[in-house]
Amino acid sequence: MKTHCQILAAGLLTLAMTTAYGCESKTKHNGPTLVAEAIGSEDKNANNTVKIALLLDTSNSMDGLINQAKAQLWDIVNEFTHAKCGNETRPKLEIALYQYGNDDLSAREGYIQQVLGFSSDLDEISEKLFSLTTNGGEEYCGEVIQTSLKQLDWGKNPDNLKMIFIAGNEPFDQGKLDFRDATSNAMEKDVVVNTIFCGNYEQGIKTHWKEGARSTGGEYMAIDHNRQVVHVDTPYDEVIIKLNSKLNKTYISYGTLGRSKMEMQVTQDANAMAMEEAVAVKRAVSKSSNLYKNSKWDLVDASEDAEFDVAQIEKEQLPTEIRNKSTEEIKSFIEKKKRERAAIQKEIKELNAQREAYIAKNQKEGSKGELENAMIQAIRKQAGRKNYQWD
Repeated sequence: MKTHCQILAAGLLTLAMTTAYGCESKTKHNGPTLVAEAIGSEDKNANNTVKIALLLDTSNSMDGLINQAKAQLWDIVNEFTHAKCGNETRPKLEIALYQYGNDDLSAREGYIQQVLGFSSDLDEISEKLFSLTTNGGEEYCGEVIQTSLKQLDWGKNPDNLKMIFIAGNEPFDQGKLDFRDATSNAMEKDVVVNTIFCGNYEQGIKTHWKEGARSTGGEYMAIDHNRQVVHVDTPYDEVIIKLNSKLNKTYISYGTLGRSKMEMQVTQDANAMAMEEAVAVKRAVSKSSNLYKNSKWDLVDASEDAEFDVAQIEKEQLPTEIRNKSTEEIKSFIEKKKRERAAIQKEIKELNAQREAYIAKNQKEGSKGELENAMIQAIRKQAGRKNYQWD
């Protein structure tokens, strides 16, 4: 029915997280009236938000796709952290995940399931990717696009960049819903649809994948499924992994989410390590970035909010080690962990810079695969249009 798509997810996530930039420039604020002032206050405070919906085919032959999605997530997050808006701020990233074409899903729902609504929680995104399994089914591209448009909160802020990335290799026009109606609705919501066909480039064109993308100004790509991303082991990997364990100890859980989220953090570390040591290293690098924030359950990240007051947290919601301390003692404890975290993250970043230099020197030509090279070009091109710069 389908061929294995070993590197599809790398490209899918790369393009998704690194081409999807929407940000305001400094000059925009010089005008008399901002467009954002005409919309809700919730949108007004999120002018530099990127919203991405990943629609993944999870039928039988897509095991390669899912495995690559799990492995490549952290590569893409790390690439994305180098992006900076024209006003010198970092964008907020929100990702939603859908699966389609799986017999385990409801036929009444078109073999479609929302796995995750828009989320900026990187551990949660990883967890949901690892929860995916494959099984044969019917792939209705138009219907899954339409479903994501209806179910997700895309917002009305014109400054936000909103994108759909759909992957698969069956004809794009399958199902009762005409994909052209779905892409027309996407345009009305200012959502760009990008398509990745797992197979021959010309075959993807013949089966409407290119048409599905171009109708909204999106990108169409086809993948050579026989090429795999090769991870390069470096002398810095073991040290970074050890630093990641130390990094985890700087988190101070609170509230009802605290314990479960700390467990999730450790579980996703283990999932990355189970795939390959290099994947665990990349995840550790992501955890040292500005995109890995956990203010809903970690006191260190929560303390960055000017309105946060630790004195307002009930004692039973705090970890036992600080539960009986005074407010000032708790604040002092948080500051200590904050300094420790900053030092560990700085060391990870410095080691990663050396690691990347080592990889650049030792990586064989072409080992990244043709898709990754194409994605980098798309990243620079599309990010530039949205007033982004790169560190």
